[in-house]
Amino acid sequence: MSSWTPPPRPDWVKQVIDEGRHMDISSLVPLRAEELMATARNNTGFDDFGSDQWLEGFHVFLKALDEEADLHLLGRLMTRSDILRWLEARLGIEAAYAQHPEIEDEVIEQPVIVTGLPRAGTSILFELLAQDSQFGSPRNWEMMFPYPPPEAASYNSDPRIERCQHLVTQWSRVVPTYAAMHEMGANIPNECIVAMSCTFLTENLPGQYQIPGYNKWFYQQDLDYAYSYYRRMLKLLQWRNPRRHWLLKAPSHLGNLPVLFRTFPDARVVITHRDPIVAQASVTNLLGTLYWMRSSQAFDASAFENLMTPEAGAARLDAVVTLLETAAVPGEQIHNFLYAQLVEQPLPALETLYRDMGLEAEPAALGAMANYLRQKPQGKFGRHQYSIGEQEENARKRQLFQRYQKYFQVPDEV
Repeated sequence: MSSWTPPPRPDWVKQVIDEGRHMDISSLVPLRAEELMATARNNTGFDDFGSDQWLEGFHVFLKALDEEADLHLLGRLMTRSDILRWLEARLGIEAAYAQHPEIEDEVIEQPVIVTGLPRAGTSILFELLAQDSQFGSPRNWEMMFPYPPPEAASYNSDPRIERCQHLVTQWSRVVPTYAAMHEMGANIPNECIVAMSCTFLTENLPGQYQIPGYNKWFYQQDLDYAYSYYRRMLKLLQWRNPRRHWLLKAPSHLGNLPVLFRTFPDARVVITHRDPIVAQASVTNLLGTLYWMRSSQAFDASAFENLMTPEAGAARLDAVVTLLETAAVPGEQIHNFLYAQLVEQPLPALETLYRDMGLEAEPAALGAMANYLRQKPQGKFGRHQYSIGEQEENARKRQLFQRYQKYFQVPDEV
């Protein structure tokens, strides 16, 4: 069991949960496949979900929610809302392609894709690079509501922005400590796995719910479908709002580099590197908080070995080294970036990264990045507190991560 301690809940959240304790919440807030699909069809007026490749994951996910997630009333309401948005997104994407088949002709050219250990600076690097106008990143609101396709003229004033802003900031109203871990906003770019939620084949799902049944199923799947569908979404998003180069991000890409390059063969992939012991301790706290939003069950880290144990984490990092040593992925398209350098000297570190990628860091872009850093100092929303662990246990972990740290010259932080 994890030693993670649940943060206090606001009074209004406790009251909603308490009100639901003696209700038949599974009947009040149904999560049945056919009913959810029918509601999504009714809400959109569309009826084509595309190919059936997503259905297995959809059913595995719903079964795991029902049998394992132990959702409270508020959590069940939030979950139903999420699922309906993912289904409606699918319907909208398929409708757009049916109405405008020329969307398929869109070209995604040399995207820059940020990945790395979770909590290793991928988010702040992603947000900094997004200040450069040569890049376009999918913002939360267009991931959440991709239909109708965003228009360049109304991109910053689209009414969907306000709705998305309320929904994504709801997380911090349910668990206020979440704001110190991850800033949310409609206009902030988000991770690829969030957009992949509409495929029901994504790490975003076990990242939000304690659903070991889905987790076990997920890690046995071929992810080419999820990645190709994401590419399909990106073509739609750039159709009427062109992007010179997409800037994308997800820590989970680190474990999926072959499929990433099959989907985006000309991508530039930036891998951020941080002391794995510190990064993993932070992930434990993040996952516990995410689960706490929707359920009151105890957080059992042992049920999520693919995400949580140092042995599993070291195996995934060693696999990356093996891919590079055997040239199974194009090493010349992979660019390594140390978290420590980003913290100590962010702008020089960014200039070095640009040179490594063969791109020009325009003064205007660097100025925008510097301004972004001034407006978002560390601890702006409170400090993310988490336990690193005992010295003896950390020494054991250090041996597990030795190959990774030596290969990428990652410094110790503890």
